[in-house]
Amino acid sequence: MKLRNMGLFLYAAGFVVCCGMILHCAAESKVHYFEFYLTESNFTRLCSTKTMLTVNGSFPGPVIRVRKGDTIYVNVHNQGSYGVTMHWHGVKNPRNPWSDGPEYVTQCPIPPGTNFTQEVIFSTEEGTVWWHAHSDWTRVSVHGAIVALPALGTTYPFPQPDAEEIIVLASWYKHDVMEMMKKTLDSGIGLANVSDAYTINGQPGDLYPCSKETTYRLMVDYGKTYLLRIVNAALNQDLFFMISEHHVTVVGGDGSYFKPLTTPYILLSPGQTMDVLVTADKPLGEYYIVATPYFDGEADIYDHSTATAILEYRGNYNHSLTPSFPYHMPNYNDTAVASLFTSQIRSLATPEHPVDVPLDVTTRMYFVISMNMLPCQNDSCAGPDGYRMAAALNNKTFKNPQVDILQAYYWNLSGIYESDFPDQPLHYFNFTALDLMSENVTISDPGARVKVLNYNETVEIVFQGTNIMNSAETHPIHLHGYKFYVVGRGHGIFDNETDPKNFNLYDPPELNTIPNPKDGWTAIRFKASNPGVWFMHCHLDKHMSWGMDTAFIVKSGGTAETSMKGPPAYMPPCNLGSFLGSKDSMLLRED
Repeated sequence: MKLRNMGLFLYAAGFVVCCGMILHCAAESKVHYFEFYLTESNFTRLCSTKTMLTVNGSFPGPVIRVRKGDTIYVNVHNQGSYGVTMHWHGVKNPRNPWSDGPEYVTQCPIPPGTNFTQEVIFSTEEGTVWWHAHSDWTRVSVHGAIVALPALGTTYPFPQPDAEEIIVLASWYKHDVMEMMKKTLDSGIGLANVSDAYTINGQPGDLYPCSKETTYRLMVDYGKTYLLRIVNAALNQDLFFMISEHHVTVVGGDGSYFKPLTTPYILLSPGQTMDVLVTADKPLGEYYIVATPYFDGEADIYDHSTATAILEYRGNYNHSLTPSFPYHMPNYNDTAVASLFTSQIRSLATPEHPVDVPLDVTTRMYFVISMNMLPCQNDSCAGPDGYRMAAALNNKTFKNPQVDILQAYYWNLSGIYESDFPDQPLHYFNFTALDLMSENVTISDPGARVKVLNYNETVEIVFQGTNIMNSAETHPIHLHGYKFYVVGRGHGIFDNETDPKNFNLYDPPELNTIPNPKDGWTAIRFKASNPGVWFMHCHLDKHMSWGMDTAFIVKSGGTAETSMKGPPAYMPPCNLGSFLGSKDSMLLRED
């Protein structure tokens, strides 16, 4: 990775006069440049070698380090064989959706043999966020961590750790994931192949064949405290994370700080990050670090295996002994343990790190999350009754348009998307009942539909889980361009009369990805103060491909400072597609 520090850029450009006026101390922020080369590389895991797309030949990809308020320019060179886009997960990128990255929402894929430079602006992010591909299922191997350090002159709201380490959790497939995706989406079958392993910093660990020699080791010194920056980059799996005989203290996540929470385990949904402190205060030895699945669904299958790494103390002791293993791990379907952990996360809510929960809500929405089906000609698909599997919000299945929504919005192109995404489901029923199998609830309506918001609208969304087709499970919902406050969550059907009385408006966590519980609900609030086009979707990639998505168009305000930026000089063309091609990329592109 090539980095050029441009800390004096603003000064040299002649903006020093503005520093004491409009921009105040903007000159303290820095500009960094990175080169990302997307190439096919060979990797050997689980006794076999495969070729897969990575950035700069590494899995996981390179770490980006910035300070709060910095800007980076990433020149993405696509030297692969199909179109790809890149997303900066958890970075608001104020007024600049042009570099956000989701394919056919804010840009078309970067064609092979070309490059695209993305400007990424860090504003309020402080902690760990990450980057990943956002086209087809390429993020399985194209991802990496982003560390947003405190701004110069400030520090962490917890004691300075002695050292820090990046921990990236991911999925490993022996098969070619893109071919697997194509087969799954072309056939309409509901069950995608599960992963063959999970990995910790690219390695499966001791419990898998041909893996013991390369198990990742975290070296520690007795008495020191370490900040672990953990990313769940797994394609479709929530993961418990724990260290044998050690507790961790959660201090942040999703680029925000939390009230310290000491716990024997943490739970991360795909897309989530967490910052935890661990003190090396146990007898000298080796202790397993494990990542093991959490799955509460019934209509799907998942990888039951466990990835391991080793926390290894430096010093004189018998290194030949088997590392200590955490035998009291939560069960894979322990919903009570999962719910307890999630419910304990709270914002700091201090003068240095205040909360600003919208109280006067102007727009309320109720989004029903569901698995669905779409008819196939002559019932020719491999899903139930010859249909193909789909997914939806408010019974609307997102379909990729031929031109990305952002350019269509900016250039006022008609016929690309519809701005009629409903605020409420079309009809109400017992969303969590058993055997919801009739076509009036299982068949969804495909289209590229968006919700339009005025600048500075205060928004409340309640996500409601359902059991349509007996497919209830946890869904991690991610919103681009924003962080939101999680003011409430519960099991069963949301009651708009009684449940809001228990909303946490004092110190709710501020996140960008939230797991909506199986057969339950989650309430979030945010202010629509970032103009542009912003994607919202389930971060289980198979569900995103099936259409559990929508987008928000947030109108500009009345000034230049509250308006969306104009496009860069070059955007990837829309005459080429990603892996599946421009006519049928992902599940729902029309013939």
